[in-house]
Amino acid sequence: MDTDRFYVLLDIVTTVIILVAVGLGAGTLGSMIGVGGGIMMVPALAFLGLPPTQIASTSLFAVTSTSVSSTIAYSRQKRIDYRLGVEMAAFAVPGAVVGALLSGQLSAQDFRLYFGILLSLVGLYVAFRSSILKEKGEKRSPARRVAVYAITFGAGIISSLFGVGGGIIFVPAMLLVLGMAVQKAAPTSQLTLMITALVGVFTHSALGHPDYVYALALSAGAFVGAQLGARWSRKAKEVLLQRMLGAVLIAVAGKFIFDWFSGR
Repeated sequence: MDTDRFYVLLDIVTTVIILVAVGLGAGTLGSMIGVGGGIMMVPALAFLGLPPTQIASTSLFAVTSTSVSSTIAYSRQKRIDYRLGVEMAAFAVPGAVVGALLSGQLSAQDFRLYFGILLSLVGLYVAFRSSILKEKGEKRSPARRVAVYAITFGAGIISSLFGVGGGIIFVPAMLLVLGMAVQKAAPTSQLTLMITALVGVFTHSALGHPDYVYALALSAGAFVGAQLGARWSRKAKEVLLQRMLGAVLIAVAGKFIFDWFSGR
């Protein structure tokens, strides 16, 4: 093997190891909070210089692994609201197809800006959720359920467009509109996420978008991390989970928006 080929192989192996580690961390955090882990995997792929279509599709591939693993773990713990999860997925799936089709229309710079704005809004909400939600208890009136379904369709678009899985919208919708506790919303989100992400992955694959080597590396770490996150979430305090998610989202959002301004 010549020197150039050796270094190319070394770069690939190093990148795969890093992505497995990223997947592990993203899977753990995503499972604990119900966001699918895409908020960490998308930036990692962006730093590798992949185009938006590969970022979204490759991340979504790994998000699917996380959600399958998390759903299995949460199902054993009997913490999933199956009826609500399936109902939300029915509205998110059409959005996931639309998002995959739209992903090819975004430039790399625009992707960073829109992704940063999305994360900053969700991060601010989650960080200050206790102040926003003054009344406790679940509220599942027909009007509130319709509102959640409409939001879920939009989340399906975001899921495939950015590769974050939609959990960053599913969970806040259940928390804010339906008044669910995060200990119940996160597991239910994983079921919705699993169904939506699977459809998004199939659509992206049909369009030839994913980088399967990177996707498998992320998925391997994410699957294990999801099991750990589901186990640790039972011991974690709800306020801690909210602050953890809010801090991560805001930090990542700041990086992406800064990159957009730097690239102008």
